This record gives sequence, structure tokens and C-alpha cells, in this order.
Amino acid sequence: MQPKMVDQMSNKPETSPTTILKVSLRPVTEQDLEVLYTHQCDPIANQLAQFSPRDREAFFAHWQHNILGQENVLAMAIVVDGKLVGYLGHWQSEGQSLVGYWIDREYWGKGVATQALGEFLPLVRLRPLFAHVASHNIASQRVLLHHGFRLTNAYIQESGDTQPLVEFVLD
Repeated sequence: MQPKMVDQMSNKPETSPTTILKVSLRPVTEQDLEVLYTHQCDPIANQLAQFSPRDREAFFAHWQHNILGQENVLAMAIVVDGKLVGYLGHWQSEGQSLVGYWIDREYWGKGVATQALGEFLPLVRLRPLFAHVASHNIASQRVLLHHGFRLTNAYIQESGDTQPLVEFVLD
């Protein structure tokens, strides 16, 4: 029997390619914020995303004032087999139409981001669409490339980022 490959960041066995999880999207609600807050507190996820976590008060204030109920923001919960495992977002910043996502580490390497982004992109009609990713986050870069994004060779330093991010664009 061949040993399973182990994801370097999570130390969990990779999911077999034949395993298919049921991924669906729905709007993020205020009731989801507690779970999303715990996801963004994961130090390994923060290291991979190059993003410093917000404290509880700042996290809830950010979501309540800048995301939920905002007409120019689309925030969709990622649900796997009935469990909230992350979110995808679309927003405008400094003249760019941006997309981003955050997924619970337990679901990394299982195709969740790829499936979720595939369902999300048709909901966002604006192009070009940009994504900013840590240079060492190869998995997220692969997800973007899979969906037709291309590397722009620009480096972006956003508020809250610990290092510059690489920029991808979908025309």
C-alpha cells in the first residue's frame, strides 16, 4: 500500500482525487460571523495568507459595516455537506474589482476553493477581476490559474498584509 501524500501546511493527508465534496454557496449572514471569525484566527492560515487577524471587535465591525448589506459587495458563504467552511467575496478598491476567499484549514487540498470559485465567478460580471495572493500560496495561485486568471507581475501591499502580494487578473 502506497503512503498518502501529506499537505505541508496542515499535516493532513490529501484527499483522494476520487473524493467529491458537495460544495454550495449562499449569502453570508450575521449568524455566520462567529464561525468566520474562528477561521481567520488560525495562525497557519494567517501565515499562508500573509494577513494579520483582526481582534474580535474589529472583525465583527469590519463585516457589519463594510461587507454585510453593502450594495457593491458580494459575500457568499461556502458550505460543504451542510457545514460553513469559508467565504468568497467581491468588492471594489482603488478602482479595481477584486475577489478573495478564506477557507477553513480542515478543507484545504480537497478542491473546495476550486469548486466554490467556479460557482462564484458567474455571479461577478465585472471584468477585469483581480485577486491578490501571497507569493508562497501556490495552492491559491493554482485555483486562480485553473479559472483563467493570469499573473500580472505586479506586487501589491494591502492594509493588513504582512508582505506584498502577487496580483492575478481575469479579463
